[in-house]
Amino acid sequence: MEAPADWRVTEAPPDLRDRRVEITGPVDRKLMINALNSGAQVFMADFEDACSPTWENVVEGQRNVRDAVRRELALDTPEKSYRLNDELATLLIRPRGWHLVERHFEVDGEPVSASLFDFGLTFFHNAREQLERGTGPYFYLPKLESHLEARLWNDAFLLAQDELGVPRGSIRATVLIETILAAFEMDAILHELRQHSAGLNAGRWDYIFSVIKRFPDEVLPDRAQVTMAVPFMRAYTQLLVQTCHRRGAHAIGGMAAFIPSRRDPEANEHALAKVREDKQREAGDGFDGTWVAHPDLVEVAAAEFSREHQLDVLREDVSVAGDELLDFRVPGGEITEDGLRTNVSVGVRYLDAWLTGTGAAAIDDLMEDAATAEISRSQVWQWVRAGRFSTDEVRREVDALRGEHPAACEVFEQVALSEELVEFLTLVAYDRLG
Repeated sequence: MEAPADWRVTEAPPDLRDRRVEITGPVDRKLMINALNSGAQVFMADFEDACSPTWENVVEGQRNVRDAVRRELALDTPEKSYRLNDELATLLIRPRGWHLVERHFEVDGEPVSASLFDFGLTFFHNAREQLERGTGPYFYLPKLESHLEARLWNDAFLLAQDELGVPRGSIRATVLIETILAAFEMDAILHELRQHSAGLNAGRWDYIFSVIKRFPDEVLPDRAQVTMAVPFMRAYTQLLVQTCHRRGAHAIGGMAAFIPSRRDPEANEHALAKVREDKQREAGDGFDGTWVAHPDLVEVAAAEFSREHQLDVLREDVSVAGDELLDFRVPGGEITEDGLRTNVSVGVRYLDAWLTGTGAAAIDDLMEDAATAEISRSQVWQWVRAGRFSTDEVRREVDALRGEHPAACEVFEQVALSEELVEFLTLVAYDRLG
């Protein structure tokens, strides 16, 4: 049966009404303490793109989440003691995507879905405690391509709440619109989750990866040139704001991945100016908040969002047709040797970090995670397929890094030079994890 035209999602609970700055990061103990203390309104603890899913990392991450919920998260090192402040960011959890499994835990002889493993443990250990403390079990849902995946999540939420005797609607979930297919189903995704919906987020890096994956003939230029200001990215983000606000849901902007440095003040200020410009554009477009990757960017981003939210900014001026979402031209875009070198370098160095248990890696003053590594290797694959570079040219760039990162180079070659594009590099790399 078709939904009524005027439906709205359930109103956000009090601690999810102000989401002006959201900081993201792995489920590492020290980094979680710093993020919760950062002054951001929300902290997204990430079991997905920022987590190398070794069994130790996954289990330790669950323990850290449990301690954070109970305000018991602490760490003592020889250099410093870390403790939680009185005022903390609201905690959201991002489980792994539907494409991944947790091989260390089986159901009926088969590895369990990593999505359900991460969600289930988090919910089981913390939901009642969170509700008693005046908050709730809040999640970010990654990699969706269809409203049917949102329906599956909604079914899991209903089952979990009923099993634990938790009121339906206690769970709230923000869906990352980080695939080109999901951009065509944003309204339907919100509708499937409407009792549990906390809005949508513009997941910029995975979105670019998804465009390459689903439209390989649409050859994109160097990653640095595919900014949020190019037409197809503008179309999708403005449509996201309009769709969310029509349904009373929050619209959260994309990542500022820059890592501030005290070593080069001039370069630092140049990068901060770009962050300010990015956040000004998002606030002007009507987003209710935005993402940052480092505590030092919280104040910079917060300065551009003056109100608790902008749900009243309905963006009725926006009219985005399907062909605008699919217009992948990048004015002035170029494919360069520097772009190839950067993609190989970032992809290999990130994979090296991931294979040794680090899911979020500082590389060239940017916080790189699995999403940016996906862009790096898929662009190389696309450029070779389009005849812009030969496999020998790619291998020369990889060989320059092989001495330092032999295992990572092997994986990168496998996912960048395969005949068919591998769906996710983590599916290949996971077999090499301890």
